[in-house]
Amino acid sequence: MTSTDGWILAIDLGNGGPKVAAVALDGSILGTGFRAVSVEIGLDGTATQDAVEWSVALVEAVASATSNAIRDAGLELANLRAVGITGQWGSTVPVGADGEPVGPVLLWADTRARRHARSIVGGPISVAGFAPQKVLPWVRLTGGAPSPSGADPTGHSMLLQHELAEVGQRCRWLMEPVDYLAFRLTGKPVATPASMILSWLTDNRPGTAFGYHADLVRRARRDPRLLPELVPTGSVQGPLLASRAAELGLPAGVPVVTGIPDLHAAIVGSGAVRPYDSHLAISTTAWLSARVPFKKTDVLHSIATVPGLDPDFPLIGNNLETGGAALSWLREQIIAPADGLAGGGSGIGAQGAAPPAAAPTYEELTELAARVPAGSEGVIFTPWLAGERTPVEDKNLRGTWLNMSLRTDRSALVRSVLEGVALNVRWMFGYYQKFLGRPVPRIRIMGGGARSPLWCSIIASTLRVEVEQVSDPMHAQLRGTALWARVCLGEITLQQAAGMVAVAETFAPDPQDSLVYEELYKEYRRLYGTLKGTYRRLNAG
Repeated sequence: MTSTDGWILAIDLGNGGPKVAAVALDGSILGTGFRAVSVEIGLDGTATQDAVEWSVALVEAVASATSNAIRDAGLELANLRAVGITGQWGSTVPVGADGEPVGPVLLWADTRARRHARSIVGGPISVAGFAPQKVLPWVRLTGGAPSPSGADPTGHSMLLQHELAEVGQRCRWLMEPVDYLAFRLTGKPVATPASMILSWLTDNRPGTAFGYHADLVRRARRDPRLLPELVPTGSVQGPLLASRAAELGLPAGVPVVTGIPDLHAAIVGSGAVRPYDSHLAISTTAWLSARVPFKKTDVLHSIATVPGLDPDFPLIGNNLETGGAALSWLREQIIAPADGLAGGGSGIGAQGAAPPAAAPTYEELTELAARVPAGSEGVIFTPWLAGERTPVEDKNLRGTWLNMSLRTDRSALVRSVLEGVALNVRWMFGYYQKFLGRPVPRIRIMGGGARSPLWCSIIASTLRVEVEQVSDPMHAQLRGTALWARVCLGEITLQQAAGMVAVAETFAPDPQDSLVYEELYKEYRRLYGTLKGTYRRLNAG
């Protein structure tokens, strides 16, 4: 198919900013655009963004994507068929009655409400921060519960009732990012069971009544007047408003599909849609997931089934708080930061020094890492730069390099970061397989981190499974969002959408590397127990 047959605008409102693609009906990417947005990270647990900045960035990203598609693929704007939306979840946009944000976006990493969250789910006798008598009603109905760290919509709501009450008093709705974006495009303030997962306010048992559960709303101390109307996942939210269409340079009136979390878009974009087929996303964060025919919760390791693309097959939800962001942090904050100083180290013990004003690409960094043998000469990196959620809920954790010496150079540091993320995935993978109730022989991999053949190979050898790299893994979620829009419009089935996802390369475990990573993993697994007390003393608020 070509763009003359029609095309879908796919929007991924990620943590780094909106990524946009013009996608042909067969899933081919015709043109893309991206604009970065800023984030405020504070020592007090603040993690916020500006929704107005989102809107400005979105206009620029759409213009970039469509102009690239017009130039490279002969895109005809008039052939736009629908708009699909995905993005981050567990964040809260405080929205006023006029539809404009009345304060900063509270991100999924904002922990300022931890004290309030503990009063909701914790108690004198707690396991992993949860008091059993408080959390069991939530687990029974929803499969999960609000986080004791306060880093979710329940914590955000409490923050807006107390420390940020001046903002909270101006709110008409508290919205997830994907719901807010769809609201901006259609003028209809709604949410879905999928977008509201981390609010834990819907009864997710099979065959139960649709809607918010009044007792859960009460337990979460949420104001029901601030909750958007709930509609089924996969609904057409409404036509694209003429005013928004003019801003974006698009035809008005095309259907806008309700937004879905990136977890759901990844299911479609990975092509792993059959029950139990698993995918691994290495995006800003990282996760393992599959569609499954059961409802289940592992409270101790923060793994649960959550509302899926349809009522019959929930998705497995879990999250490693830092995935590809670990490599971004290394490049942007350590190797080539924009801090006004020339790049380079002392060269003492390492081979030379970085050239001044160096700004290596991610490809160049992974090529550098390939020079180092598996195991990085025993250097271990823990990628807990934003704390951790799975398989332990502990926001006090932080990143650490261990076992460095005067021999340790940039190549070893880069490889240790790639391996540290893989070891962290391995930590979650064991609990994931137990949750699934069966071994996982192969995994589809996607996300920005999956562009690196070296990283794919490291993960295959660390997990000891075949890793199938989807074609153009960087844009897999955008492709999944576009194909899901077609499913929602009734044009194709979910299985037909999966058939449009190709595998670019398969990585088998390297037997020798697997032995190295097995020994390294034994040491890695000991680190949480060894270091958690230190992290708690240094970082507990």
